[in-house]
Amino acid sequence: MRKFISGSLLIIVSGIFILLSSCTTGSCFEETECYVKASFYNNTTRTPPDSLTLYGLNKDSILYKHAVSIQPALIPLNASTDSCTFVLMINGVTDTIEFFYTNYPHLISKECGYTFYHHLDTIIPLNQFHSIKRIEYINQTITNLNAENIRIFY
Repeated sequence: MRKFISGSLLIIVSGIFILLSSCTTGSCFEETECYVKASFYNNTTRTPPDSLTLYGLNKDSILYKHAVSIQPALIPLNASTDSCTFVLMINGVTDTIEFFYTNYPHLISKECGYTFYHHLDTIIPLNQFHSIKRIEYINQTITNLNAENIRIFY
């Protein structure tokens, strides 16, 4: 009986050791979401807006509601389409802009898997701009890195 218990214990301990050593030790600690990083500046004073409200057109969620001094604003793009429309309210004045982009998959790591990067083709107003004076493209490749993509001057 003693031989059976010590043999079984050896098999169980060996099995646990094999299972633990076969798993990867790392977890995903990298950013996996890709956002357009948009900075907002007053056209003359270069200061951020006093109030920023941002939401997707025909969407239920508001990304920013009367946010103060947001730099940069993180704007999500939909990887299943090639365009997204957002409503911006800067200091109480509303504009609607549409992003056109292309999507491509990118492997982050074995632990984190894939995400979608985007290449920003163009941004156009749905109507004439009311508060926005101009939009500058800084980096048209939208990745998970913390790098500014566009500057919106109001």
